[in-house]
Amino acid sequence: MSGHGHGHGHGHGHVSASATGRHQWRLAVSFALIAAFFVVELVAGLSAGSLALISDAGHMAADVVTLGAALVASRIATRPDTTGRRTFGSYRAEVFASGLAVLIMLGVSVYIAVEAVARLGAHHEPASTTMLAVGTLGLVVNVIGLALLHSGAGESLNVKGAYLEVLADTLGSVGVIVAAALVHLTGSPWWDTGVALAIALFVAVRAATLGKEVLAVLGQHAPAGIEPLQVQKALEEVPEVTEVHDLHLWQLTSGMNVATAHLVTTAEHKTDILAPASAMLREKFDIAHATLQVETTARAQCLGADW
Repeated sequence: MSGHGHGHGHGHGHVSASATGRHQWRLAVSFALIAAFFVVELVAGLSAGSLALISDAGHMAADVVTLGAALVASRIATRPDTTGRRTFGSYRAEVFASGLAVLIMLGVSVYIAVEAVARLGAHHEPASTTMLAVGTLGLVVNVIGLALLHSGAGESLNVKGAYLEVLADTLGSVGVIVAAALVHLTGSPWWDTGVALAIALFVAVRAATLGKEVLAVLGQHAPAGIEPLQVQKALEEVPEVTEVHDLHLWQLTSGMNVATAHLVTTAEHKTDILAPASAMLREKFDIAHATLQVETTARAQCLGADW
């Protein structure tokens, strides 16, 4: 098919991965602190008979998984694949771990709801002193975690996600302290149950939100905040691009947006449009990895997939 031609180009970067790497030790220390406190809080909650402590411990279990995923992802994401089959590397480990965290959070929410209903007819006063002590310790641990992650939250999406998880844990610790004070002052166990249900509801809402994000990534949806029609229009405005088709946008993991597209041109040197098109995608839409195929008008008419 003489007179037809095409070119391929791609651009990519590892800004997010390297930023996470610079703050890896902060993630590691935060993970160790929260993992250790999770065990303390769970044991204390069971021994004190406090649903508020148990629900907060369940929330922290999910956060341990999330923090661990961020830490593991920063270590293995750029590690070479010895099998040759994982062509995108192991970046999606973070997404799968987030899915596991969603299941843990939903399980905790259901358990707390069932246990709260079972306690409706019983009068069991939890040990408010233990609740107060553990809640205060949890607040201290979370504040330390926030201080560790704060500086990296503005540079890496992985660190930012971990920072928000610890912030949510901080609210849970405050809830436990409030429940302990109210149980101590009133002698009523309903404050413990009420705060536990509030934490469980909060965790369930967060699980639903995170679950929606995980499904969007696994379902190859366009990244949040990026409209495919706007991307197509911007590509069509690149000099000497006459048409854009087969545009696909998706997210490999948080902060790693990917695009593929066919660009039709009548330019004599077809690859001249690759650099400005890739630069535009990177600067305007934060798409650091774009694979672009350049075609002549005639070739665009005779090639194309049905999907």
